[in-house]
Amino acid sequence: MEDTFPQGGDTPWQTLIEEIIACRACPRLVAWREQVAREKRRAYRDRDYWGRPVPGFGDPSARLLIVGLAPGAHGSNRTGRMFTGDSSGDTLYAALHRAGFASQPIARGRDDDLTLTDAFITAIARCAPPGNRPTADELANCRPFLAREWALMPQVRVILALGQMAFDGCQRLLRDEGYDLPRLKFRHGLHYSFDSPPAPPAQKQRGAEPPRALKHLIASYHPSRQNTQTGRLTPVMLDEIFALVRSLLES
Repeated sequence: MEDTFPQGGDTPWQTLIEEIIACRACPRLVAWREQVAREKRRAYRDRDYWGRPVPGFGDPSARLLIVGLAPGAHGSNRTGRMFTGDSSGDTLYAALHRAGFASQPIARGRDDDLTLTDAFITAIARCAPPGNRPTADELANCRPFLAREWALMPQVRVILALGQMAFDGCQRLLRDEGYDLPRLKFRHGLHYSFDSPPAPPAQKQRGAEPPRALKHLIASYHPSRQNTQTGRLTPVMLDEIFALVRSLLES
């Protein structure tokens, strides 16, 4: 697994990656992702499709966590890496490169030498869903994977949610983890700051409570073809989002 996900590193990450890839908890998603991998799109008929759940990708020591919805049927479901191989990834990685988070602006496959610095990309669902719409039960099955990634990345300062479903999924994750968040309504560019939860009583008894780190949740339109071709999300708008992210990380 190390050569496929070179930034996965230590044992807890490798264990999580392997469990994600092996997951077959959702029969509808298993059937769909494997059907797409068999039938393929004409442009990729000579390519091998990944056809399995897709783990997160990036720098495990990152302070920026980017959360999307789910793998694209002929993007990540084909390449096996988040936001890789379709127009959404073309838009996202180009912006990440301009902002200094990605080593190159183009993402084609797991062997393209792309690396991320101080950024990690994941999703609330790990399998390509029919019509890009996972069900509530399917999202619930996937939720522990995101929670385990969150637990492995205590240094995260900024969460960037791409699209409303990802934004809602991030809010649910944070509340489940003990963060006191109000019900936030999705809008592009929304920025909400919040404190870490209080330390548990046992930790308080051992000494002074450690400082509660200020974290940030930012919402952006998803870099889908529909949003970029209609002008709902432009490169300038995405650059502004990452400029905000950078300023928060450097403050």
